[in-house]
Amino acid sequence: MKKASVKVDMKQAIGNIDKRLYGSFIEHLGRAVYNGIYQPGHPTADEDGFRKDVIELVKELNVPIIRYPGGNFVSGFNWEDSIGPVFERPRRLNLAWKELETNEVGIHEFYKWVKKVNSEIMYTVNLGLRGAEEARNVVEYANHKSGTYWSDLRRKNGAKQPFGIKTWCLGNEMDGRWQMGAKTAAEYGRVATEAAKVMKLIDPSIELVVCGSSSWNMPTFGTWEVEVLEQTYPYVEYISLHQYYGNNDNDTASYLTKNIDMDRYIKSVISACDYVKGKKRYKKTIYLSFDEWNVWYHSKQQDKLIERWSFAPHRLEDIYNFEDALLVGGMLITLIKNADRVKIACLAQLVNTIAPIMTDDEGGAWKQTIYYPFMHASAFGRGTAINADVDCPKYDCAAMTDVPYIDSVAVYNQEKGETAVFILNRSLEDDLETEIKITGAKSLIEHITLESNDLKITNSLTEQNVIPSVNENTTIEGETIKTIIKKTSWNVIRIKSN
Repeated sequence: MKKASVKVDMKQAIGNIDKRLYGSFIEHLGRAVYNGIYQPGHPTADEDGFRKDVIELVKELNVPIIRYPGGNFVSGFNWEDSIGPVFERPRRLNLAWKELETNEVGIHEFYKWVKKVNSEIMYTVNLGLRGAEEARNVVEYANHKSGTYWSDLRRKNGAKQPFGIKTWCLGNEMDGRWQMGAKTAAEYGRVATEAAKVMKLIDPSIELVVCGSSSWNMPTFGTWEVEVLEQTYPYVEYISLHQYYGNNDNDTASYLTKNIDMDRYIKSVISACDYVKGKKRYKKTIYLSFDEWNVWYHSKQQDKLIERWSFAPHRLEDIYNFEDALLVGGMLITLIKNADRVKIACLAQLVNTIAPIMTDDEGGAWKQTIYYPFMHASAFGRGTAINADVDCPKYDCAAMTDVPYIDSVAVYNQEKGETAVFILNRSLEDDLETEIKITGAKSLIEHITLESNDLKITNSLTEQNVIPSVNENTTIEGETIKTIIKKTSWNVIRIKSN
């Protein structure tokens, strides 16, 4: 049996993990909102029309922040449509996704829902077809206490106290030709700067995320970041990254390297941020908001058959398999490895739409395969990220050479006196006899593993084929853990530590 070793030295701290690293995203798209989180008349619906089964599954994930209401949707969205008496709200064409939007759920309803799931809103303003005026108005509506037109209108609409939204996105994917109101870097930088200025005049306590490239495959990647930041740097705290991956070639060995690609993307954006910082001689550091990331490719062909202007269609409903869960675990490891600069991340999305949680229109809700690594990272990945020094066999594939079988990172939670080691084994064939040395280790709490011999197996409402199990054969002696890391597996090893 091939061998591997992992060394975790507490002196090799990467940085503190912002709890918002385990955020998510809900867009007015498909069944994310309607027949997702909100479904009056469903057997589990509460007094506000929200599905209680979904609420419980979201609470189990412990998602601290949720990006809303888009996404591509937001560039054609009039936020004023979503306030006031529900029966008076206008029906609109959702041009981004060719759907009907009823505006039954708006900022008041969503705020009520996020409180039910113990989360906060990360609100995106429309800088596509609208601009600074509308952006400042929604900040005043949401966050100003009283005594002005917009704040008093909020109070009239039922919210006496401000929503207190602290994290705001300055538009969405403004470099994309698919985006309503798409702009050049110079055009977007200008409107984002002016929006940021007036938004912070209303509420100086808010933090702002400026749009980076829609992915690092965009032809303007890099130059876009630099041009935008040269204008907006003094007014923003974060720049966004978006990236989705898929296994279109059915090449699992290459597919499981995609989180390495993700890491390179992150490092490139950091370089762009620091270049502008140095060029302009700024003192503050711009951090990263990876506010769209996930696997997305399964549903793209079937979505072409959806009727235009339908209400809450089954759109972007990827059914995830086991290898997707492995990659999601790898992407979480990458985010934790970069916790010193990536402070916000949003798994896109949360319910039904490329999501860890799925619902049946008439029946229950269920956990997709990707639910579990995200749940584990959110539960045990709070604290200080610690580098894991890995020595293991490597492999070559179509995507790249010298790919390590093992990818790993650790998180030390001082409050709990606990260290979690996250391990992905990419090997398609080899279990690995693994020795893990952790400074300050005292005792083994548990070794959680997610494994399957069938890489394409999925979960459903009636069958939970992919669920975590406990590895009972893992042992600890002194500061050394000995275990077998199964082929193509996701692992969480929890240790009581000093």
